[in-house]
Amino acid sequence: MPPSDQAYREQLIRLLDGVDAHMPFEEAVAGFPMDAINTFPPNVPYTPWHLVEHVRLTQRDMLDYVTDPDYSTGIWPVDFWPERQLTATPEEWEETIEGFYEDRSALRAMVADPERDILEPLARTPGHTLARGVRIIGDHNAYHVGEFAVLRQVMGTWPAGRRE
Repeated sequence: MPPSDQAYREQLIRLLDGVDAHMPFEEAVAGFPMDAINTFPPNVPYTPWHLVEHVRLTQRDMLDYVTDPDYSTGIWPVDFWPERQLTATPEEWEETIEGFYEDRSALRAMVADPERDILEPLARTPGHTLARGVRIIGDHNAYHVGEFAVLRQVMGTWPAGRRE
């Protein structure tokens, strides 16, 4: 594999991991108080759990998009956001977090696989590649992780003494 290919793969993995110029997902959700997962922040039409579940659902959709030859596009926003009235238990919060990690790991493994051509067009979508899908979901995740961090600030849910 050419060195430039390996460097590009490493950059894509770093984007998925939310490092460099981004806050990692792990840091954003760490220690989030369970009594606040279903709280609507001021002037926000969704809860912290809704936002994290949206990130998980959207990342899962991208994983399906790049792996499933029979992929079918979901309906926006119905298939990508939980319904406003839905709430999560602490167990469901943890399931959301674990689901995010599992799907991110699958994407990471695909990018890291030297046998996989990350620039090969997907069969049903000429011009769309695994690399493109990872860039899109990495950007999407970074945007919403930053949003989640701001919500924590607004809600006062960062641990006491956390360095800004």
